[in-house]
Amino acid sequence: MKDRKAVARLGSRSPVRLADLALLVRAPAALSVPGDVIAGAAAAGRPLGARTLGVIGSSVCLYWAGMALNDYADAAVDAVERPDRPVPSGRVPRRTALAVAGGLTAAGLGLAAAAGGRRGVGAALPLAGLVWAYDLKLKSTPAGAVAMAGARALDVLAGAVASGPRDVSVGGAVRRAAVPAALVGVHTGTLMALSRHEVGGAPERVPATTLAVSAATAVATAVPARRVAVETDATGRRASAAPSWLLARLPAPLRGVAAAAPSRRLRAAVTAAGALAYLGTYGAAQVRALREPSGENVRRAVGAGILGLMPLQAALTARSGAPGVAAALGVVHPLARRLARRISPT
Repeated sequence: MKDRKAVARLGSRSPVRLADLALLVRAPAALSVPGDVIAGAAAAGRPLGARTLGVIGSSVCLYWAGMALNDYADAAVDAVERPDRPVPSGRVPRRTALAVAGGLTAAGLGLAAAAGGRRGVGAALPLAGLVWAYDLKLKSTPAGAVAMAGARALDVLAGAVASGPRDVSVGGAVRRAAVPAALVGVHTGTLMALSRHEVGGAPERVPATTLAVSAATAVATAVPARRVAVETDATGRRASAAPSWLLARLPAPLRGVAAAAPSRRLRAAVTAAGALAYLGTYGAAQVRALREPSGENVRRAVGAGILGLMPLQAALTARSGAPGVAAALGVVHPLARRLARRISPT
């Protein structure tokens, strides 16, 4: 019987199933990407808007490109350690993985240009460069963890630089988003430390160290920002908490509530909830890996850390003054965890 599932050719002689391409790029894991951009945009004072959506699309493309390029570069290693992956199993030809990586990179840069112009390209180019450098050269070197952490931090900064108000300089946008970018980068560093032991298991000191760093990250995230970046309108007045296009579609009784600027207590409550959810998912998985640091438990901790980035991003977004947007990010987390049961994020 012929396979009735959707297929794509992508330059290969035999058709490639779209399901295998989804496995190649770890499709559900990309749900951890929009929060980077949103956290940076919130820090710059503009968490929602067309430019933000464009930067999110760009970052998702670059993330997927990195996943495809990873499997292209690791084909020989995966043939021994993970032979069921699309490339070593033969379901996706190695040259197709490279073509997918190249096409997604081009798409990511194009979306960055369309969304943020020179600013967008200026932020996306170094991010794309780090992705390719990591997968092709730096992964197995001491600089690999720094490169990947830097890529995630750049993702946050891209949201601030390309999505933020035009009257704020690039340097000003970077300063506003420096703390969220640093915390996301530190979290990514813990993931990289664990990921090196996904196959053979880890010494106890590794999950013990990453757990301590994750706890410190959660605490630092919960500390209120000294000054919340708030977008202002043309008259210099404080802008509403929701964009005008959204307000226009809300029932009249709800417009006043949505337009009101969030209180400090609300920001603090949503920030704390996000930080606790972060520890409750990623921290709990690291505790299990600490008790029994087998390859399976370490791999589960890495997967929990990839998806656990979402409540951390939500907390950082609320910390910057956008608790409503942060709550929406929090809702995505359970969906991502459910999808991860079908397609592994690691």
